[in-house]
Amino acid sequence: MATMMEKAAAILAAKGKDTRIVVFTGAGVSAESGLGTFRDADGLWEKYRVEDICTHEAWLRNPELCVEFYNARRRDALKAQPNAAHIAIAKLEKMYPLTQVITQNIDDLHERAGSKHITHLHGEIRKLRSEINETDTVDLEGWEQHYGDRHPDGSLLRPYIVFFGEGVPYFTQACDISSEADIMLVVGTSLNVYPAASLLQYVKDGTPIIFVDPGMPEFGRYKNKVEHVQKKATEGVPFAIDTITKMANAAPLQA
Repeated sequence: MATMMEKAAAILAAKGKDTRIVVFTGAGVSAESGLGTFRDADGLWEKYRVEDICTHEAWLRNPELCVEFYNARRRDALKAQPNAAHIAIAKLEKMYPLTQVITQNIDDLHERAGSKHITHLHGEIRKLRSEINETDTVDLEGWEQHYGDRHPDGSLLRPYIVFFGEGVPYFTQACDISSEADIMLVVGTSLNVYPAASLLQYVKDGTPIIFVDPGMPEFGRYKNKVEHVQKKATEGVPFAIDTITKMANAAPLQA
């Protein structure tokens, strides 16, 4: 029986540049660029309470603290550099232009690596948003937001972050992208954060899913088979992409 990587290679061989590849990334990708994650044992939630800096109630109660927290995250993100996983994903898009990235990450490392088609599920740290319109954003130069600045609509500018308890504005778009995938590559996510983790339920029957992460999530709840590359993102992503593309270019395979 063919592995998921063999099936993915067969699809690439058959469809070539028309292959729709979806890459779904989580915090494990950014962590290897030195950015702190939220859920690890020594993550940011061990140092800060969610209720204090990542809910709309927190924003209303103490917006200065929220601004201070996300200024620090933005400063860290600007210092970080794209790693081998970001770069490999961007190269994949150059080979297969219909490749799309869906990310849970709020940094711009995918953009800086060269990826063009990116859907951010949980916001973007380099942007601020209107208080009254969740998708009406403005770009922020540098790392510092000054509390009190206002959006052109007159509302207070806040970090463009999806706080706990808020809807994910581009989730429907991400579901549509996932449903059109010929191949899905999932990288650096625990698959414990919803609704993002449910994206794997939207892929078509028979779509090969390759999961790159050193952890061991439970795959049984997904309708499609998942091949697990148990490596860190910087090792596993280049390995998986190199393996699939070499197989695809070597000879046609049966999907």
